[in-house]
Amino acid sequence: MQRSPSPPDEAGPRLLFILGAPRSGTTLLMRLLAAHPRVLARPEPHLMTPLAYLGYFDHVGSAPYDPLVTHLAIRHFVAGLPRGEDDYVDAVRAYCDTLYGRMLAASGRDLFVDKTPAYALISPFLERIYPDARYVVITRHPGAIFSSHARAFFDDDWHAAHAFHPLLERYVPAIAAFLRRSPSALHLRYETLVTDPQGACRALCAHAGLADHPPMVAYGEVPVAGLGPGDPGVDRHQRPTPRYLDAWRDAVEAAPGRRALLEQILEELSDPDLRAFGVDRHTFFEPSRAEPSPPRPHRGTAERWSGPALRRRVLLRLRRGASDPRTGRVLRQIRFYCDVLLRESVC
Repeated sequence: MQRSPSPPDEAGPRLLFILGAPRSGTTLLMRLLAAHPRVLARPEPHLMTPLAYLGYFDHVGSAPYDPLVTHLAIRHFVAGLPRGEDDYVDAVRAYCDTLYGRMLAASGRDLFVDKTPAYALISPFLERIYPDARYVVITRHPGAIFSSHARAFFDDDWHAAHAFHPLLERYVPAIAAFLRRSPSALHLRYETLVTDPQGACRALCAHAGLADHPPMVAYGEVPVAGLGPGDPGVDRHQRPTPRYLDAWRDAVEAAPGRRALLEQILEELSDPDLRAFGVDRHTFFEPSRAEPSPPRPHRGTAERWSGPALRRRVLLRLRRGASDPRTGRVLRQIRFYCDVLLRESVC
């Protein structure tokens, strides 16, 4: 999409968008920024995602209304506006400016940080609406992303995680394309963030136009209100830690078939896209450092069968049962509602 900056008198609030795949360190990055006294952060507001699929730029495959009719109707309507697509973009921008701007103004801060991983999949739309925003992209070794995703949301069932959400096949090409398209964005690697957090924070402040604030590194010592969705594991530490950089490789060796699954996924990813994430397919499984990672804490029976973990396990089993092609309309509806509830259960 061609960028069209908003008129000077409609500059809107100062915004910084964090783009990255789920489980790649976006929450950690957001917490570091939120520890700056001039920053307001609200994780995963998802303001932009539904707007991207209203029908003009893209549309959903199924909805309570007819998506095809909506798609055709809104494009016909926009064609009749005095400035066509630019008027539509201005309207979307005005909606978001109102929400971002009023929350920022009420806080008395200077910069609003939106950390919504799904924005990486709609980055052309995001850039069209906010060409003047600042962007920070965080990448992490794809093997670590997938291992963390499977452990956090699928009880360490890698094949169920891949069947439910082909995370790497969706996010790696989208993020790599954004990096090639937007050289002005700040690109941080998770591996650098946890090994040199002070340097990463300096780069963040410089990119965001903020004064350097060394206490940001100890994000856990700074109380932040209003934090919602994201990785709860970030709160286990006071500052970035490199302790688990290579833990995903131990997870690969822990169960048969995991390496083969990752190799299958690698076949779907291009070399340029992998290089954008700082990896090479020929050295993909090699450790990044000599010393081994400490073992992950074992999940006891009580943890595996209580609270959100139990809910996810039940929903996953219901969803698998509803995936049988011999099932009828009722079980397909069950699968749909399981998908919805699974999404809610990991927010």
